[in-house]
Amino acid sequence: MPWFVWLLAAAALGTAEFFTLTLVFGLLAGAALVAAVVAGVGIGILGQLVALGAAAAAGLIIVRPVALRHMAQSPIAQEGSDALIGKRAEVLQEVTATRGLIKLSGEDWSARVLDESHVIPVGALVDVMEIEGATAIVYPRELLP
Repeated sequence: MPWFVWLLAAAALGTAEFFTLTLVFGLLAGAALVAAVVAGVGIGILGQLVALGAAAAAGLIIVRPVALRHMAQSPIAQEGSDALIGKRAEVLQEVTATRGLIKLSGEDWSARVLDESHVIPVGALVDVMEIEGATAIVYPRELLP
């Protein structure tokens, strides 16, 4: 029943990975699964330990750096309201710290100004700095550095 012990070890390591999200415990859990398969085939403890070591080393040396690099990359295309940040818009109704209306990507959006001391007149161009729900937070284009 050594395969069962390896399965328990894999489950414990998988649980640890779930809570830490380091990619280390998950790769070690995979190595424990490899050792369980080797044990299930009938290979002795030395073979199981060699399989565990080889799978763990391969995971930590090869797979983990590639996975971390992949996770660090920003998404190629922004989706939803995130894609609107940085876009230019035209003011349809005066934009103040509490209300306003802009034309953004062909749609009318409620808006408010980022700097509460500014009032942006109708017809002015603004840049979208962030989106809060259905409201665009904007800044006057001519004041940008």
